[in-house]
Amino acid sequence: MSAALFDLTGKTALVTGSARGLGFAYAQGLAAAGAGVILNDIREELLQESVQSLRNQGYQAHGFAFDVTREDAVESAFAALEAQGLQVDILINNAGIQYRKPMVELELEQWQRVIDTNLTSAFIVSRAAAKRMIARGNGGKIINIGSLTSQAARPTVAPYTAAKGGIKMLTCSMAAEWAEFNIQSNAIGPGYIFTDMNAALIDNKEFDSWVKASNPSKRWGKPQELIGTAVFLSSSASDYINGQIIYVDGGWLAVL
Repeated sequence: MSAALFDLTGKTALVTGSARGLGFAYAQGLAAAGAGVILNDIREELLQESVQSLRNQGYQAHGFAFDVTREDAVESAFAALEAQGLQVDILINNAGIQYRKPMVELELEQWQRVIDTNLTSAFIVSRAAAKRMIARGNGGKIINIGSLTSQAARPTVAPYTAAKGGIKMLTCSMAAEWAEFNIQSNAIGPGYIFTDMNAALIDNKEFDSWVKASNPSKRWGKPQELIGTAVFLSSSASDYINGQIIYVDGGWLAVL
């Protein structure tokens, strides 16, 4: 199989929530595959540090600080990108937050913030990207970030579970409406990954032991183990794959 299938040279990718963590890993992986990358976050100082880090590695990188939950901010950001001659060929909707709290103690504001950040933002940003992809007539790639909770629930993460379940079906809806325009919309469902966001869980001996015992791989995943799937779904190798979610979970769901 030709490596050219996975070559992203000449493409530009926008990764939301990418100043740190998995978002930065996705951006770095796509850059290594040849894409120019646009990093997004609301933490402007961290964002610029990450952009500079990629530039220091010889990659083409830009940073745009905007709130993905605000429709006006997203539209303004896409207008600014166009003004700079940047068109989004690949979009990874990675921005997300988490609250761990029993539902009976969960405040509506907390519920809504998780839904807005993890689900509604994917709709807002994808809509802006898809409009332009359709107008250009060249198609594009949209990758939503789901979760194990797109498929299976866990206690104390109800809004996150609802949002990630929504991501799965939003991805299907995107495929249903945009496939005819040569836009492939798919999702990645990461398993338990060793990241800063999961630091409290990793440090919890009981939870850490449960993760390792319940997974056939007997370990946490690594951020770099998600990159191959992200590159695949961003490349021409996946041109007839649409509306799917690929779980990168070490086999956790297989034995659930």
